[in-house]
Parts: sequence; structure tokens; C-alpha cells
Amino acid sequence: MSRIGNLPIHIPAGVTVTIAGEQVTVKGPKGELSQKVSGGITVEQAEGQILVKRPTDDIEHRALHGLYRALVHNMVVGVSTGYKKEMELVGVGYRAESNGQVLNLTLGYSHSIYLKLPKEVKVETKSERNKNPLIILESCDKQLLGQICAKIRTFRKPEPYKGKGIRFVDEVVRRKSGKSAGAK
Repeated sequence: MSRIGNLPIHIPAGVTVTIAGEQVTVKGPKGELSQKVSGGITVEQAEGQILVKRPTDDIEHRALHGLYRALVHNMVVGVSTGYKKEMELVGVGYRAESNGQVLNLTLGYSHSIYLKLPKEVKVETKSERNKNPLIILESCDKQLLGQICAKIRTFRKPEPYKGKGIRFVDEVVRRKSGKSAGAK
């Protein structure tokens, strides 16, 4: 029995949900998202709530039940409040600048890295003296935001010895001691 799939999704004020066959479209103040629901899973709207139902207790239906409920819930939260990720650049000389939808990263390579972001993602950079540069990304699409963050992180992953690299603000990087710690 899917515990996640059975939970109703509350529709906040200012959000409209349209269900047309297998297509679920959610509109809100932050944007518009749509998702195709397949595999026999049905989506119903009643009394300010969205209910996701499955036809049988097959293992595939149970898996898709929780999946589509989570996807629709993420869409509702995204168009109403949005999602925000903050990343910091830890390292000497690491810099980030944003110019419209282009993110310019200087990460210790011989060249700068330019990353063109989709229009659904808003980017902002902060650089203060004696603090690590920050990249702040906002979007209504949780999946797209996570994908962009993962792409930025691949340019310089946090390394375990000095802790240099691109990391999330609340992330804890496990540090290793190095070769001089146990040399006796």
C-alpha cells in the first residue's frame, strides 16, 4: 500500500489545475507546468484537492502511484512557492558572474566556463569580501533546477582533502586527513 500515493494534494489559492485525459496541467503565479500520467493511474480533482488513484495492487501500479503523486505535488508547490537552491564556490580565485541567462564561472582552469541557462531558471550571484561566492538559482520546475545544479557541480566537485569545489550551502563535505596524519 503506497502511503505517499494515498495522500491528497492540497491546491493553494491562486493555483488552477486542469486534467485532460492523461495530461495534468498546473498554473500558478510562478509559472505553468504539465505532466503526462500513464500506466493506468488516474488523477481526480475534488473539493480543493487532487487525488491520485491506481487500478490494482500490482507492484508496477503501486510504484507509479507514489511516483505520479510526488510529481504532481512538486508541480503544485513549484507554481505556488517555487524552488530555490544556493551553491557556494570554495577555493582561492573561484568566481561566479551572471549576465542575463548566462553564468560565467572562473574555477581555476585556463579558461572561463560559460553556461547558458534555460529561461525557466532565474540566476543570481553574490560576491562579498572574505566570503565564498554564491550562486542562487530559482525555478518552478524542481527537476530542471536539480539538473542544472548537478551540471554546475560537475565543473568542480568538492574534493575531500582541502574541501575546494562547488557545493550546496547546507552540504557537509567529509574531509580526509591526508598522508601526513598516519605516517608512524
